[in-house]
Amino acid sequence: MSDPSTIKSHEYLKSVTIGKPQSAKDGIIIVDYDPNWPIVFESLKKDIDYAFKDIPHQVEHVGSTSVPGLCAKPIIDMVLTISNPKKEDAYVPLLQGLGYRLRIREDDWYDHRMLKLNQPQVNLHVFGFNCPEVKRMLDFRDWLTTHPVDMALYGSTKRRLASQSFEYVQDYADAKSDVVSTIFSHIDAGQ
Repeated sequence: MSDPSTIKSHEYLKSVTIGKPQSAKDGIIIVDYDPNWPIVFESLKKDIDYAFKDIPHQVEHVGSTSVPGLCAKPIIDMVLTISNPKKEDAYVPLLQGLGYRLRIREDDWYDHRMLKLNQPQVNLHVFGFNCPEVKRMLDFRDWLTTHPVDMALYGSTKRRLASQSFEYVQDYADAKSDVVSTIFSHIDAGQ
């Protein structure tokens, strides 16, 4: 029998995903840190900065690929902040011109949008300026960069979870929530 919370989360995932949610049937691949990831990010940022030259924005490298020494799925996570993510006509075509495709639309969670690029693999999260989630992403990155014990805890958790089976990639991300909460308790305490 399925866990009701999993069924509910899968229903939500399907409701916000454009197309089908990303399957995890082939497993979750975690690799050692690649020093080329920041270089790839800078190239991607340069392309977005050029495309958005007339639009106020900010681009940051987030997620595990932004933390030197941390293992990760080999997918660059980036966050783009703009004035209004709901006004997709103002920015999505610019990103489509760079090869990104819109995959997630979450109006009820900070108007979050997520676009994917296939080569290199990128998850581009879009939020509005002053979004608290962006601050959380940056705080998490910065904390792990300077706190090796928490970085090791997060890395070992990622590897352990990657050895398990999940229906969707989002299930793997959700399974990390306990360790993420633990690390945020350290951030909030300023340890």
